[in-house]
Amino acid sequence: MYDISSRRRALALVNQGRSLNSVSKETGISRAAIRSWQTRIDPLPRMQAQVTACIRCQSAPGQPESADAYSYLLGLYLGDGCVSAHPRTGHYLRIACADAWPGLIAACENAVRTISPAGTSYRTQAQGYVSVVGYSQHWLCLFPQHGPGKKHERTIALDTWQQEIVDVHPWEFIRGLIHSDGCRITNWTTRLVGGERKRYEYPRYFFTNKSDDIRKLCTDTLDKVGVEWTTLARGSDPFNISVARKASVALMDEHVGPKY
Repeated sequence: MYDISSRRRALALVNQGRSLNSVSKETGISRAAIRSWQTRIDPLPRMQAQVTACIRCQSAPGQPESADAYSYLLGLYLGDGCVSAHPRTGHYLRIACADAWPGLIAACENAVRTISPAGTSYRTQAQGYVSVVGYSQHWLCLFPQHGPGKKHERTIALDTWQQEIVDVHPWEFIRGLIHSDGCRITNWTTRLVGGERKRYEYPRYFFTNKSDDIRKLCTDTLDKVGVEWTTLARGSDPFNISVARKASVALMDEHVGPKY
């Protein structure tokens, strides 16, 4: 016997276009069982009847209870996330996380589980990265930035309630952005010291995103927490936000840190 969570995960993988064989190998569930679930009523809609409506669906909409987790997840979503419709009902939230950062994957999975009205999340492995996935009827309530096309090809603006959360939890939002589309690196240069040229290394943070709106959300929030930044162009396109001043890097190290 397989529990509902196992059924949900297997059917979600199949709905992504995966073969029964590959889903069976990944989940350890027999192909016969998965095939039988496909021919019966999908358990996902039945599960939703057990889920309380999200905080945004109430007559007087409020904010997610774990506002700090939401602020972090919002940063992740704007960087490497998407919302897609389920073939029958509801939506999937997917956040892509590189295999190189297992700690980030775990933090993302916890944030999705904390914020999801269904209270669940799971991982699907792809080539070089993991998709952290949550299923719910309410992701569009929680992420109204969803829309047709790529994020950098349409307007991205926070609703008032989202901005209020970011204002209270700015570092969580910045951490989400950096964990998705940013990095901490060590740059180097050389300088003359006593007539001898020596190598000098210094840390630096980057945030890279094609969307002018998302970069501005990043820089506006950096301004609020006192982090100095500059814009660096990639060719003629100003895709990169750089934080290199010593005091600002120290602030970023204290509240964000490198991926892990």
